[in-house]
Amino acid sequence: MRLLETDLPGCVLIEPQVHRDERGFFYESWNQARFDAAGLPVRFVQANVSWSRRDVLRGLHFQRASPQGKLVCVLDGEIWDVAVDVRRGSPNFGRWTAATLSGENHRALWIPEGLAHGFVVRSDSALVHYLCTRPYDAGDEGSVRWDDPRIGIPWPVRTPLLSPRDAVAPRLDAIDPDRLPRYRGDVIPSGCARSPHR
Repeated sequence: MRLLETDLPGCVLIEPQVHRDERGFFYESWNQARFDAAGLPVRFVQANVSWSRRDVLRGLHFQRASPQGKLVCVLDGEIWDVAVDVRRGSPNFGRWTAATLSGENHRALWIPEGLAHGFVVRSDSALVHYLCTRPYDAGDEGSVRWDDPRIGIPWPVRTPLLSPRDAVAPRLDAIDPDRLPRYRGDVIPSGCARSPHR
């Protein structure tokens, strides 16, 4: 696999080695030893799958006391996947990065614990798979408004389809800092190349 650094320290775009022939393709979507060797010693405890229609925007979600690291990939379709640093005390507070993930490019985005996550579907539909480092905790979840001007994400959709909760999420500056995850430092994996795109 190849690791590509993004604009946000700690977030890593992962390109697996894909083996193709006349039958189709095969690749490893996760390998603990390879992640360990790359300097990303994480342990996953939960796997999630979501299916969404075109222009559905999910996010931006985070957990405060038990933040989730996420390894996000797309099994079918295409999304524009976004991570935002919402950790209080972080030197990158309010910064974001994004990547196109699809069933064609087989890329995955590693989002460290404490960052908010969201995506918008750019194909007719998308089947998204992600591994999490901690269990989902509804009582610990927070959200940030998707179009917060302070963050300034140029989402590639004008009128996204939102859940009622996401439609009324607060702006980042309106959230009590005690309700945000704490910054504990960035883990920068070894051997990262610079990504040519967002």
